Amino acid sequence: MDTKRLMLFIVFAMSVYFLMAEWHIEGAQVRPPSVQPTAANPAAVPAPSVSQAPSATPPAGGAEKLQHGEVVRVETDLLVAEIDTAGADLRSLELLAHQDAVDNTKHFMLLQVGPERMEIAQSGLIGGGLPNHFTRYSTTDSNLKLAPGADSVVLRLTAPAVNGVQATKTYTFHRGSYVIDVGYQVENLGAAPIAPDAYFQLVRDSVPPVGDSKMLPTYTGMAVYTDQAKFQKIAFSDVDKGKIAYPTKSNDGWIAFLQHYFLSAWLPADGAPREFYTRRLSSGTYAAGVILSMGNIEPQQSRMLTVPLYAGPQEQDKLARLAPGLDLTVDYGWLTVIAKPLFWFLQWLHQWVKNWGLAIIILTMAIKAVFYPLSATSYRSMARMRVMAPRIQRLKEQYGDDRTRLNQAMMELYKKEQINPLGGCLPVVVQIPVFIALYWVLLASVELRQAPFMLWIHDLSAQDPYYVLPVLMGATMIFQTYLNPVPPDPVQAKVMKIMPIAFSIMFFFFPAGLVLYWVVNNVLSIAQQWYVMRSVEEAKTAAHGK
Repeated sequence: MDTKRLMLFIVFAMSVYFLMAEWHIEGAQVRPPSVQPTAANPAAVPAPSVSQAPSATPPAGGAEKLQHGEVVRVETDLLVAEIDTAGADLRSLELLAHQDAVDNTKHFMLLQVGPERMEIAQSGLIGGGLPNHFTRYSTTDSNLKLAPGADSVVLRLTAPAVNGVQATKTYTFHRGSYVIDVGYQVENLGAAPIAPDAYFQLVRDSVPPVGDSKMLPTYTGMAVYTDQAKFQKIAFSDVDKGKIAYPTKSNDGWIAFLQHYFLSAWLPADGAPREFYTRRLSSGTYAAGVILSMGNIEPQQSRMLTVPLYAGPQEQDKLARLAPGLDLTVDYGWLTVIAKPLFWFLQWLHQWVKNWGLAIIILTMAIKAVFYPLSATSYRSMARMRVMAPRIQRLKEQYGDDRTRLNQAMMELYKKEQINPLGGCLPVVVQIPVFIALYWVLLASVELRQAPFMLWIHDLSAQDPYYVLPVLMGATMIFQTYLNPVPPDPVQAKVMKIMPIAFSIMFFFFPAGLVLYWVVNNVLSIAQQWYVMRSVEEAKTAAHGK
C-alpha cells in the first residue's frame, strides 16, 4: 500500500474512532440484562413512618425551589465547603488544589449554586414527618476550620423533633482527603419502633463544565457501578426518555455524576442493601441518588447511618482504594488494557523528571523505540517504493489506460524487487491502538490539568495559546511528505499536500500535551525514516555499482 493510501486509511480510522467515541459519550451504553426497577425514585419506596402517614419524598424541583437559611463554612487543607441550614445541603465545594478552567486566579468550584450551573449534595430521611432537604436545621457553628494537627473536623446540624424522633445530621471532613462522611443519627424517643430509610442524592444541571473544548469527546453525566452490572454511564438524554436499564437494587455499588477531570459520588459500604434512582427534576436539573434502610429502631434507642461522599479530582490510584470500580470513572473505553499501563509509566516518569511535558517526551521516545522494528519495516518499504517510483512511472506511460496490464506489470516488478506493497501499511496499523490509547491518557488524566511545561506552555491540558506546537506539527508533517514516495496521480499528490494543513488546523483546538506528543513523534519518525531510507538507497546504489 503506498503512502497516500496509508495516510487516508489512518485519517479514516481515526475519524471513525472519534465519531464512535462521541456517539458513546453522548448517550450510548451497553445495557446488560437489567433488574426491573421497583422504584425509580424515593417516592416509589414503601415509606416506613412514625405516624403511619404517607412518607415525605425528595422534592422534584430544581434550583428555583431551593430554600435559603444560614450558611456554615468549613475549611480543610483541601476544601472549602458551605452547608446551608435549609435542608443541611452541601451547596458549595471549592477545591483549593485546583484552579478554575477560565480564571486561574480562582479555585475550582465542583459544587455550587449559580446562574450558569448548579450541582449540590442533598440527603434526608423518608417517612412521615422525618427531616428531608426541605427541613430547617439548626447548629451552633458558623465557621469551622481544620485545626493544626487535627485529622478531622465535624459539623453537627439538628432537625426539629417530630413525633418523638430526633435526627442529627453530621458532616465529617478529613485532612488530606476529598471524602466527606455524611451521617444521620436517629433517636427514637417515642413508644413504638420505627424503621426509617435514608436517601443521599446529587442534583445538577446538564451543562458541561465551562472551559471544556467542544472539539474533544469528554463525558458529562451520571454513572452507576454494581458488582452485577459493572460500570455504566447514564446519559441525561436517556433519563429524559425513560431509557434507563440498570439494576436499581443491589447490595453493593455507588452512584455518581461525572465530568471532565472531576466527579461526585455517594459510596455506601458494600453489604448493605440499597436502591439507586435517577430522574429529571424541574428547570432542567437531574437527580442521582441511593436509598438505604436504617433498620428498626426500638423505643429509647438510636442508630447511626453514614455514607461517604467523594467530591474531587479523578486521581486513579486514589479512586481505586476508595471503592471497587471507582477508578473506572477515568474511562479509556475499549483501550483501557493499553491505556492504563501507559498512564502508569507516564506517572512513573513524572516522579523522576517532575515535569509532565518532559514525561510525555520521554514516553514518546520509549514508544518509538519499542516500535522501531515495525517502523523500520514500514520505512524500508517506503524507501523501496521511492526508488521504484521512476520505473513505475515509465510503466504507467507504457501501458497508458490499460489498468489490467499495468497492475500485472507492477506486481511482476514488486515480485522481482522483493517489495511488499502492504509492507508500509501493516506496521503502522499495528501501532494505531497504542496511539489512540495514549491520546485518551493525555486527554483524561487530571494530573495533566493546568500542569505547566516550559516557556509559553502553562497548561498541558489547554490548547497552545500561540499555536506554536500545531504549526510545528504541520511543518513536520509537510517535511514527512517530501520523504515519502510522490503519488503519480496529481490529484492524490495535492491531497497529500493539503492533509498536513488540515491536521494542523484541527490540532489548534487540541490540548498542548496531545500536540506535544505528536510533534515529538513526528520528529522521531522523520529521523528514523531518513536513516532507514538513506541506508536503503545507499545499499541500492552500491548494488548497482557492482
